[in-house]
Amino acid sequence: MQKITTGLKARLIQLPPVYTAILCSVAAFSIYVCTYAFRKGFTAGTYEGEKLLGIDFKVWLVLAQVAGYALSKFIGVKFIAEVKPNGRARAILGLIGIAWLSLLGFALIPAPYNIACFFINGIPLGLIWGLIFSYIEGRKSAEFIGAVVCTSFIFSSGIIKTIGRLMMTHFGVTELWVPFIVGLLFVIPLVFFVYLLAQVPPPSAEDVKHRTQRLPMTGKERKAFVRFFFTGLVLNIIIYVFLTAMRDFRDYFEVEIWTDFGYRDNLNIYSQIDIPIAIIVLILMSLILLVRNNFLALKLAHVSIILGFVLIGLGAWTFQHGMIGPKAFMYAITLGLYLSYVPYSILFFERLIATFKYKSNVGFMIYLADSAGYLGSVGVLLFRQLGPANLSWGNFFIHGSFIVSVVGIIGISLSYVYFYKKKQSVYGWSPRKLIIRSEI
Repeated sequence: MQKITTGLKARLIQLPPVYTAILCSVAAFSIYVCTYAFRKGFTAGTYEGEKLLGIDFKVWLVLAQVAGYALSKFIGVKFIAEVKPNGRARAILGLIGIAWLSLLGFALIPAPYNIACFFINGIPLGLIWGLIFSYIEGRKSAEFIGAVVCTSFIFSSGIIKTIGRLMMTHFGVTELWVPFIVGLLFVIPLVFFVYLLAQVPPPSAEDVKHRTQRLPMTGKERKAFVRFFFTGLVLNIIIYVFLTAMRDFRDYFEVEIWTDFGYRDNLNIYSQIDIPIAIIVLILMSLILLVRNNFLALKLAHVSIILGFVLIGLGAWTFQHGMIGPKAFMYAITLGLYLSYVPYSILFFERLIATFKYKSNVGFMIYLADSAGYLGSVGVLLFRQLGPANLSWGNFFIHGSFIVSVVGIIGISLSYVYFYKKKQSVYGWSPRKLIIRSEI
């Protein structure tokens, strides 16, 4: 059992679990909002008229950062799976510090050489989610905490763009300096909330009883895990690739998409869409906390994902046929996207481990999926830039939504069938078989 030190952490462990859940939620949410400030500040700019080898300068920046992110996910498959509790807080601060310095380099180094700074920026930032989630997983309140944290990357995307646009339009900050200055605003809050998260007590004995102990995984254990769930993992990683590519495209080029829809000068449009969606997703995901049966919760995760894909398809179809306007379209697409995406970040893998009583950790699965997901993002961005020249950002997003919807509905339906049969084949209907298998 992890040793509890004196001071604030010692006092916190005496509090009821609900207070621990709230503290962990607030701290983790705030850290990820701060992380977005070091990651997405540059998306407020358009860098119009700047090209390199016929490719827009902003696309180069996105490709560089996403490539760094993709590399970090491969690193994270091992690093996050093996990370020990002590040193996680220092790792978060150190990694974000490197990312911030890379933004200073971007402002100071002349183009196009400063593109490399965004590759460097993506590598450390890609490891932050796994470090944060290592504080969350394995708790009975994991869905609630995770839902709060996941709303941060819905909420943060619009807020950071709004802050960046305000800096350029009202304070005269250039596009090159916006990423660094946005990060500067969040340094002190970051340090405070990392300290707060580090004080959160580890999962209790009651948490372990209901959710299975979460342990670092060796290379041999990771290979065994993949073999055991191979088909299910492949199906869901394919789905996750499409979701990640769609989420990244929307986040990185939301300014361009809204410009195509006639909202170029509306600085508040980003948060007007994202904040209500964040609240809706938080409420829906938090309700899963009330479900004690882990397999039922896993089934509900499948339901949320398939509903999200249906909403994406309907939103794109109705908008293309003139039945709804741009705002309604973006509401539908964004809600559908995060109804499908968020369960993978907090619910799906958490309840998968708890259902099968497989001693492992969520971080490994998230980074396994992310390593493929961000490679998919790079592929989509290259296709958009090198593909049909007459396809605008908005039209590309609409057509891509149809593809994501179809692939997602088929994939998640097959996933449900796989895990339903897997549970039957491993455990049957006997509780004793479940106990025997959990001890293997």
